[in-house]
Amino acid sequence: MRLLTSWPLRGLLAALGLAAAALPRSVELTLGAALGRTALALGFFKDRVAAENIRRALPELSAAERRRLLERNYEHMGRLFFEYLHFFTPVVGHYARYAAANSRIEGLENWEAARAKGKGVLIVSLHLGWWEMQAASGGLAGMPLTVVTKAVKPAWLHDLLTERRLSTGVKAALHPGSMPSIMRALRKGEAVAFMNDQYARPPMGLKVRFFGVEVETLSAVGPLAKRTGAAIITATSYRDLDGITRAFLSPEVDLGPALEDPVRATQALAAIVEGNVRRHPEQWLWLHRRFKNVVWPAEPAPSQGAVHGL
Repeated sequence: MRLLTSWPLRGLLAALGLAAAALPRSVELTLGAALGRTALALGFFKDRVAAENIRRALPELSAAERRRLLERNYEHMGRLFFEYLHFFTPVVGHYARYAAANSRIEGLENWEAARAKGKGVLIVSLHLGWWEMQAASGGLAGMPLTVVTKAVKPAWLHDLLTERRLSTGVKAALHPGSMPSIMRALRKGEAVAFMNDQYARPPMGLKVRFFGVEVETLSAVGPLAKRTGAAIITATSYRDLDGITRAFLSPEVDLGPALEDPVRATQALAAIVEGNVRRHPEQWLWLHRRFKNVVWPAEPAPSQGAVHGL
């Protein structure tokens, strides 16, 4: 903790941020991929967790396909490392300019239609591509956006991340204790984004099917929509071959009768999130311990064609 709060570390991060800012985007992407491959080769950064999650969640892939997916995933994580360094660039306005240059958003008309209902908008998203850039693309496009997240330590790091997000128009509701901020945003007709792809222990999480198994999943969105009348849309993104984060906002999700049952509502949203992961599995956060307390079924023989992006 002393190291984390020390000025030498803050200086080092600022220097790395400046170095990242000086790199052409193509070089940044190349170096990031190389860093990720090196980390995987050396067994760093939860590679066993990621490999096991891929093996269990995608049993239809062959061993060679799973290995290639793991390699591409670590190339993605290496690129994320360089992208995160831009948070630390001590040049005023740099992060917002970086996000504007390297992100595009589609589906703003879906957001506007949902907002027009006047009850606020709940956004269901996930850790796909670079989620920070996805949020920034919405904020820079004029969406009044609050993301539900946790405070990080030490305090100086939390303050820095908060300032950088605010520079792109993105606010944060900190969990636990996020509900007052969420409700204020919805009453103003703004958008509140939840990350629905991570493990959520009870009572915040309910067991629903995700990649074929029952696992605790964040269940806040359905009950909030029922309570407030807020519209639900989804958001996803991926980084294309040119390094541009492509963010997409869906039309309103009509849960119908499922809105009356938190489990059914959570299941419907989990299915959407899983579909988004399957479109770009190489850019999801496989190293997260998503499948806690899960009883996995027997594994079928490998087959082809169940996921995209390989």
